[in-house]
Amino acid sequence: MESQDVSSSRPAMAQALEGVIGAYEGVLPARNPAPPPAPPPEPGHVLGPRVADGVAFAIRIHGPQVRKGTTTPYLTHLLAVASLVGESGGSEDEVIAGLLHDAVEDCGGAPVLEQIQAAFGPAVAAIVKSCSDDDSVGEKAPWLERKRSYMASLVQAPLPVLRVVCADKLHNVQAIAKDLRSSGTAVFERFRADREGTLWYYRSIARLFGALIQDEPGLDAGLRGMIRELRETVSRLEG
Repeated sequence: MESQDVSSSRPAMAQALEGVIGAYEGVLPARNPAPPPAPPPEPGHVLGPRVADGVAFAIRIHGPQVRKGTTTPYLTHLLAVASLVGESGGSEDEVIAGLLHDAVEDCGGAPVLEQIQAAFGPAVAAIVKSCSDDDSVGEKAPWLERKRSYMASLVQAPLPVLRVVCADKLHNVQAIAKDLRSSGTAVFERFRADREGTLWYYRSIARLFGALIQDEPGLDAGLRGMIRELRETVSRLEG
């Protein structure tokens, strides 16, 4: 791509550039030594072609869906969740489950779960199933009933499930916080449970994950970090 002189159309950015370059010259040369080479990734944490297959599956199954009350493609949420899972130390199966965590609940119920198991194996399917608060194809149970049952299931859920659930809820509250800053409390009109119900739900989820740290003192640093960020973001929503 050919470089273009855009300083005439973006004078403020051009002025800022001059300032940051001047400031950087004051700290050269770099004082820190070169960092040591990164250790090789652990087996099971290398992401391969199955992840690309998971992205393709998510695109096919979620199609043109958008996030509630927005024009944002729903796929952006799935990619964000998978990224959070991977960055926290999740395995390839967990990353793929992050991509597909809403497929059963939103896109066809048990038949879709069978497709996921056939394509990605029982480990991915088990995580996705546990991330779904309702796998029925027809009319769903009342919202509060579903959420209470879902939260109760998390108490006994294995850590791979909890990593994906935490990433999902973290990205949800991050998106709400962002839209709250730009749109105000009208953001809560998107949700069936309104402001109070939505805050109750995420407050409850954050509390459960905080308790997980007490129950699992050996919890890995990546999941601990996501839990901390989830709790802090929920706290800011209520501030």
